[in-house]
Amino acid sequence: MALREVIKIPHPTLRRKAHKIHQFDEELRKLVQDMIETMRDEPGVGLAAPQVNISQRLIVVEYSEDDSVQNAKVKVFVYVNPELTKLSEKKVTGIEGCLSVPNLYGEVERALSVSVHGLNQYGKDISTHANGWLARIFQHEIDHLNGVLFVDRADKLYKPEDVPDEEHS
Repeated sequence: MALREVIKIPHPTLRRKAHKIHQFDEELRKLVQDMIETMRDEPGVGLAAPQVNISQRLIVVEYSEDDSVQNAKVKVFVYVNPELTKLSEKKVTGIEGCLSVPNLYGEVERALSVSVHGLNQYGKDISTHANGWLARIFQHEIDHLNGVLFVDRADKLYKPEDVPDEEHS
């Protein structure tokens, strides 16, 4: 596997709507593995294909139920052509950053819970219901597939040294 370069704003690929994926082949599975390796190397909690300059509808997300516990179970989600099928009416505001938008954070309002539907890297239907931080990650990564960055949704933007100590909820 190989690390991919994470492109940064104002790269035009970040502002394009990504194309649906129709081929579930070895090339796609290699891209998935490269993206997981790149996400971990950066380090990030999610990565969308447009962030590695591939205009396709693919995201990877890595989530731990409890970051405070060493060796806590970590789950990797791979979604091809993901769609948010249900968003809660309840919204929460939280601080977000992005590998493609270095040295900037923002307060972004997102749905507290979401349902995500799509395909896995083998073309099989998958669905996830996510709450809290995981729901935020899915919304952020799926935004990338539509050419939307967190800065477009942020109420306030911060430099790293100015980020408030606690997240808003």
